[in-house]
Amino acid sequence: MAVTFDLFGTLVTVDAPADPAAAVATELRARDVPVPEDWAAAYAEPHVDAPSGAEVPLPAHVAAALRSRDVVAPNNAARRAVVAAFDPSVETRAGAVEAVEAAAACGPVGLLSNCSVPELASRTLIRSGLDRAAFDAIVTSVGCGWRKPHPKAFETIADRLDARPKALVHVGDDEATDGGVADVGGTFLDVSREGNDPRSVAERLRDGDLGGDDSCP
Repeated sequence: MAVTFDLFGTLVTVDAPADPAAAVATELRARDVPVPEDWAAAYAEPHVDAPSGAEVPLPAHVAAALRSRDVVAPNNAARRAVVAAFDPSVETRAGAVEAVEAAAACGPVGLLSNCSVPELASRTLIRSGLDRAAFDAIVTSVGCGWRKPHPKAFETIADRLDARPKALVHVGDDEATDGGVADVGGTFLDVSREGNDPRSVAERLRDGDLGGDDSCP
């Protein structure tokens, strides 16, 4: 068995911008990039043609949105603005560290997160109470190119953990995305259900009743 965790909402909470378009606009202006008058509309429009389930990095989207209004962001300004706009304050969920430690006693442990912002997952881990070294593999959608629930996201983390996809037990808080592990034969554990918080995950790991293709010793 290999246990993988979602990051945002499952192990940590972060203070995401209430208005992402406005937050990015503020950071663009700070880098002397002119922001179109209809920026909110431009930000909301799709600009990058990508296959279904593929991740579009947010800096690429922002740069394309600017180009759609005849604005060019020089010197990687779009990426720097996005990274700054999503610079997080982080709170580690109660029981999260315990859950990861319990998973490590069962086999390889991975982190699989949907995240279109470069550096956000790594910054979040640094500011959390989690030990990055506790994870044998860390995969983000911006890194692998695919968003959960696409099977390729789960197949990527399974490959990095040298595990079969059907041996994955994926711990997350969103059935619409994290529940996609079932499509590759794995097991979804939903922490958003009553009583199923990170601490209860640790207890179930220790008790060996998470299911999956293999059992926890």
